Amino acid sequence: MEKIPSTAPTIEDRLETLVDVEDFNSRVIDGYNEGSGPLALEADVHTARSIIPAGTGAYRDFSYIAPEIPLYDPSNCVGCMECVIECPDTAILGKVVEPAELESELNGVEDSTAHAIFKSRFAETQKYTTSIEKKGEEGGLFGIFIDPTKCKGCAECVEACGDHQALSMIPKTDSSLKQFQDTFDFYNRLPDTPKRFISDRLLTDMMLSPDSLLYVGGAGSCMGCGEATALRMMVAATGFVHGPENIGMVASTGCNTVYTSTYPYNPYTIPWANSLFENGATFAMGVRSRWDQMGWENKKLWVVGGDGAFLDIGFQSLSRMIMTGMNINVLVLDTQVYSNTGGQASTATFMAQRSDMADHGKELKGKSEGRKELANICLMHPNVYVAQTTCAHFNHFYRSIMEANEYDGPSVVIAYSTCQPEHGVADNMAMHQAKLAADSRAFPLIVYDPRKGNSIKERLDLRGNPSVKEDWYTIRKTGEVIDFVTFARSEGRFSKQFDKEGNPSPELLASKQERLDNWHLLQELAGISKDEATKPTPTQKISASADAAAKQKAALMAKRKAMKASAGGTDDDAAKQKAALLAKLKAKKKQN
Repeated sequence: MEKIPSTAPTIEDRLETLVDVEDFNSRVIDGYNEGSGPLALEADVHTARSIIPAGTGAYRDFSYIAPEIPLYDPSNCVGCMECVIECPDTAILGKVVEPAELESELNGVEDSTAHAIFKSRFAETQKYTTSIEKKGEEGGLFGIFIDPTKCKGCAECVEACGDHQALSMIPKTDSSLKQFQDTFDFYNRLPDTPKRFISDRLLTDMMLSPDSLLYVGGAGSCMGCGEATALRMMVAATGFVHGPENIGMVASTGCNTVYTSTYPYNPYTIPWANSLFENGATFAMGVRSRWDQMGWENKKLWVVGGDGAFLDIGFQSLSRMIMTGMNINVLVLDTQVYSNTGGQASTATFMAQRSDMADHGKELKGKSEGRKELANICLMHPNVYVAQTTCAHFNHFYRSIMEANEYDGPSVVIAYSTCQPEHGVADNMAMHQAKLAADSRAFPLIVYDPRKGNSIKERLDLRGNPSVKEDWYTIRKTGEVIDFVTFARSEGRFSKQFDKEGNPSPELLASKQERLDNWHLLQELAGISKDEATKPTPTQKISASADAAAKQKAALMAKRKAMKASAGGTDDDAAKQKAALLAKLKAKKKQN
């Protein structure tokens, strides 16, 4: 056997010379676009070894997607950071800069127009300027910046901004795109946000820290994808607390692996590996065992997947992993369908929902089975932390991730993930629909922490849900009841369950009852008694009081009539008797 020369590159050498993305784009992508790729391109060693370098998604350009892009108005900004949190593509970022640092960087901008534009991107806010100055410290200037190469135009940031109206969509033009890019380049030249502006008590502030920006964008996810937002928030919360060097991930096959591994683009800056649908949890068990052998007990390991990975084909592996008691965290991206393979029904699909393999027709009117409640099943395993949450409830989401990381044992975090194409909602509605899912009892917020006590009642927390003691949430100002039918009415996947007049079908009403039954179960487990749970609202109390008064009056009248009847006469008889008596008295008086 021929001896390999000593000059041959080692594995370490090969790993140090990973793919040149710019070269790949010009040589491979352009080659295929020209039609010469299959004939002229050399084999790529990294493709053969299934290696995609970390963070290469930063080089991907999506500026050609969508006709609009968000414009930032600093005068209306309060620095809430919700737009940054809810962006699924890391296309919008915030930064706080000290006035002297900003002025120093602006002095290097020779173009007066550019100088004015860059300066106008920053605002004085109560959060980062006024309130800090009141403490006798120098305040900072806050700005929001849009990366035109990552923005897909979903407008989720505008929806998140809401009434603040600091963001609005404007048409893309060649000149506006250049201005956006120049402004974003200026943002990148500025120093990182000083730590004194990042409050540990305000979880939204973590997105100002570079330790949280571990998902750089450039993923091929759909516009407004709820899954991508959940992934960004998970790695952000973990990296912010424990450091980017202390997090790794196993990703089960699904949408999350498809849109994050389009060679050569990888949106993660953390190590991760792909597994099959059914064995993500057991794959993670092997990784955890090896890490512990190496003395890496403090590294946080997450295994990520969807409905198939954890509710169906991979449920056995998940249950087995939980029973081991190993320190592994699970993030379930719950889209209620098999999004990756065409939107087929899963056990997470809602009853009456229309989907592939559960279509609406003469024989079958949507899914006829109830929804599998994975959270309920998982919390019945011994010594496991369980949370059910949404990205719209960002404090609840962040705390769930942080507590899962702190828990010494298995944890399962189930995140409601809007899938626009399969749910039949607009690209900018992920946050809105996730909130509505919780409000309507379609997807209740849950935290189950074994550290809180010895009983399920002590461990289970339903805070975050509106009106936890009632069946349904009622908006006080309008009196509108938000039930499962309200939620279903807002999504295309339930459109067949309403007639021309908007009345819900029997199938949808059955689904509503199924959702209410699940809510009642959670109330019972959390120690909310049935009597307390059905306690009437103030409006219901007033109505009940009026009804009681009417019933009391009717009963009194009935009693009077009964008494008259028992006396042997009617009202007419009494009148006749009275008239006869008066006539008799008159006659007697006349005689006298």
